[in-house]
Amino acid sequence: MIFSSTIAGSLPKPSWLAEPNKLWPQWRLSGGDLAQGKLDATVLAIKLQEDAGIDIVGDGEMSRQHFVHGFLEFVDGIDTAHKVEMGIRADRYKAMVPVVRGTLSLKGRVHQPEARHARAHTKRPLKITLPGPMTISDTIADAHYGDKVKMAFAFADLLNQEARALQADGVDVIQFDEPAFNVFVDEVPGWGIEALHRAIDGLTCTTAVHICYGYGIQANIDWKNSLGGEWRQYEKIFPALAKSRVKQVSLEAINSRVPLKLLSLLDGKDVLIGVIDVATDTVETPEQIAGAIGDVLKFVPKERIVACTNCGMAPMRRDIAEAKLIALGAGAALARKKFG
Repeated sequence: MIFSSTIAGSLPKPSWLAEPNKLWPQWRLSGGDLAQGKLDATVLAIKLQEDAGIDIVGDGEMSRQHFVHGFLEFVDGIDTAHKVEMGIRADRYKAMVPVVRGTLSLKGRVHQPEARHARAHTKRPLKITLPGPMTISDTIADAHYGDKVKMAFAFADLLNQEARALQADGVDVIQFDEPAFNVFVDEVPGWGIEALHRAIDGLTCTTAVHICYGYGIQANIDWKNSLGGEWRQYEKIFPALAKSRVKQVSLEAINSRVPLKLLSLLDGKDVLIGVIDVATDTVETPEQIAGAIGDVLKFVPKERIVACTNCGMAPMRRDIAEAKLIALGAGAALARKKFG
């Protein structure tokens, strides 16, 4: 089917599970109630996507407080008790981050409960997201490896371990989120792609990498406003991604200043086009979404286009996110009628 639809990753958590409208919310449950609540919210996220007509559904990242730290809490060798302040994304903003103090290893499975629960509750293709190794290495302090690249590859090995297990759980698409690719553009063609290859090694399911300009939070909005009339970061990394072994590239498009002609640099890849803006509460119309897909058709074959969101919607108001999901499903369906 052309113009299938999916989400980049996160959805807003129900207010009974966590604080609303926050990127890093505090849980409102604990113990066994929290564990069950995460699974209940996962089923709810799937149901919302199915009702909206989303073709490739995700768990909505309901079990994670944050897309990176939700993985890190399952890793040994990390000191979370003594966090330090560090500039991340090239000092775009400061954050209190945990510190790597020893050899990294997984404590056990990371996303098995929600992946298996999601798989049992939908017959549609299922996508699970993981943070990418470059982005993790830019979101944590190092007091052990002494080399950012060496640490990133250590994380890539752990990501690969979990990714292989997720594939065995029945996950159809495993996506690695790499917003850092849009920041450290000169490093991506070298060790960035190499670390991503380490993370996807041995996978036979569909693999994807998500490269955006960040959540719709003020620090990211301010950064975007500083990038000028054209955002050309993708120009430096797309040729390397086109040659890579990853099968899909997820990117930001609608309401952005990305020159769409850059998408032609992703020859041979499925392109997940962001047609939902996560930085505004304005709900797109199906006609706007179909129009955005039509614009992309000039540069990407229709059989390689997937309609997606620009980024995760975790900090967004839940009612607005749900309305945007409905628009996404309807917009993709309208595009199939217009351009199919």
